[in-house]
Amino acid sequence: MKRLITLTLFLSLFIACAPTAAGTQLPAASPAPAAVPTVWWREAVFYEIFVRSFNDTNGDGIGDFNGITQKLDYLQSLGVTALWLMPIHPSPSYHGYDVLNYYAVNPQYGTMADFKRLLSEAHSRGMFVVIDLVLNHTSSQHPWFIDANSSPQSKYRSWYVWSESDPGTGWHAGNRGYYFGLFSDVMPDLNYRNPEVTAQMEKVARYWLTEVGIDGFRVDAAKHLIEENGKTENTAATHEWLKGFYQAYKADRPEAFAVGEVYGAGGSIAKTYRDQLDEVFNFELASGFVNSANGGANSGINSAIKFTLADMSDGQYATFLTNHDQNRVMSVLNGNLYKAKVAASLLLTAPGTPFIYYGEEIGMTGKKPDEDIRLPMQWTGDAVTAGFTTGQPWHAPNTSTPTVNVAAEDKEPISLLNHYRTLIALRKAHPALRTGSLTLLETNNPAVFASLRMEGDENILIVINLSGEKVTEYALASQSNHLTNGMYQLQTLLGEGVASNKIAVDGNKFEGYSPIPLEPFETFLARLTPDK
Repeated sequence: MKRLITLTLFLSLFIACAPTAAGTQLPAASPAPAAVPTVWWREAVFYEIFVRSFNDTNGDGIGDFNGITQKLDYLQSLGVTALWLMPIHPSPSYHGYDVLNYYAVNPQYGTMADFKRLLSEAHSRGMFVVIDLVLNHTSSQHPWFIDANSSPQSKYRSWYVWSESDPGTGWHAGNRGYYFGLFSDVMPDLNYRNPEVTAQMEKVARYWLTEVGIDGFRVDAAKHLIEENGKTENTAATHEWLKGFYQAYKADRPEAFAVGEVYGAGGSIAKTYRDQLDEVFNFELASGFVNSANGGANSGINSAIKFTLADMSDGQYATFLTNHDQNRVMSVLNGNLYKAKVAASLLLTAPGTPFIYYGEEIGMTGKKPDEDIRLPMQWTGDAVTAGFTTGQPWHAPNTSTPTVNVAAEDKEPISLLNHYRTLIALRKAHPALRTGSLTLLETNNPAVFASLRMEGDENILIVINLSGEKVTEYALASQSNHLTNGMYQLQTLLGEGVASNKIAVDGNKFEGYSPIPLEPFETFLARLTPDK
């Protein structure tokens, strides 16, 4: 559902594109959490929030910054340590990916003071906040483009990409020429061959990092920034530009984090962005998680992990199940709670920085169009408001709300919500599950996924039954797990059973080991300790 621009939002079109208007005083920048490590994101669990749909505190049916602040205790109880906010800038669209002013916040979400209060409250809890940074394009209603489109002599004309004739796909008729907008005619691409544009967007990043005090960015459409010879993604010019951008934001804040949306990327593509972004989303792994959870076979996840390990064995990438551009994972899994638990187990025991899409932890469903995968968060069983607002929601909640909601699942020990809480708590408690290396184990059964995570002297065995049948016939084996020779005992961390036998490691390998019978869809985690 799209809304008319409010008067306040309309006026933002005419605000000068500078950090503050003359005489305006903004609250001081919110200090980051104390003792911030340089690579804090390697330890983090992120939560992706569509502000419009998360929590409304003023009854206008639209989520707001104060609503997120109000729910920080819930997010802490879930265990997440970092937030990614989808676009928060003024925009004529409900989604916000066509920006009107990079130096302001969407008045429908609140004021800059409200946003800084959210930052301060998050930081006081040791949580980090990153925001969407839409670098590829602006809104066609942005003052820069309005001016650029007014005349070929406009000082902003060269801030966009123009042609006197129509080259075809992706080009749109403007005033006395055609402009390039890869995604839409209302999203004209910026021209990063113009150093003025680069300087301006580096200034935008600097403003949010140093004056507002955020902790980083999710860079939208990172692979599309500069076209070359008809190629619109992953071009050499894009990589070169991002190298300079990386140096600029690290100079502003060395501990700042930027994660890139490089749609479809696996390890082989993600590694090409190593010196340009801190991490890139690993779509190949995401598909592996979901496909194996859905199909009940380890081929999808094993293949994705093998490809990832071949190119990025250090885990410096971002992981997820699905996001705001895809059908929700619970819908892909046809509403199967047990498969959703398996998918969560695969995600949260894997290397990389995990991102959870809001509502995923309670099993919210949703299929495209996009509005239907970005519905109001289901806090209570109220079919009309979902506990999201006291007014009329900007979009009707999902029909699953009466049974799928935070209030109901919070009280149910075996709920999906509490499964997420357990997994996140285990990840937080065990370094091997956060930053440890991963060795895939042979299982001799396609329904069983197994791996060994290792960090320092901590070794954790992960065994997951991907199927709805009890499994007794499987045997774990590893040919190169780097364990010291000897006998190992198992201490159960998660699962119904207790391993009754020990692992014998000989020549840094073991084979034929079956710790416990696996119940349908069971996740079994155990710490391996030398038998002294």
